Amino acid sequence: MRIARQNLAMRMSMRRFTRPINAVSRNAENHAHNFAVHFMRFNYWRNHQTLRVAPVMEAGLSESVWEVEDLLKLID
Repeated sequence: MRIARQNLAMRMSMRRFTRPINAVSRNAENHAHNFAVHFMRFNYWRNHQTLRVAPVMEAGLSESVWEVEDLLKLID
């Protein structure tokens, strides 16, 4: 059930999955980057309604919700 919920959340939050005719990726690399950004937002930046915290906090991997700057530090 969790996979089905995650697929629904992904389809509802990313425009390219709601109407693939209008918003398809031009190449696979851009598609992969969009997935990465979606999952970072979903797990690190967003407080979930049922958990009341971000999943990364619930798992004990972080003390706070991440900001975009935290992601940019990982890239450098």
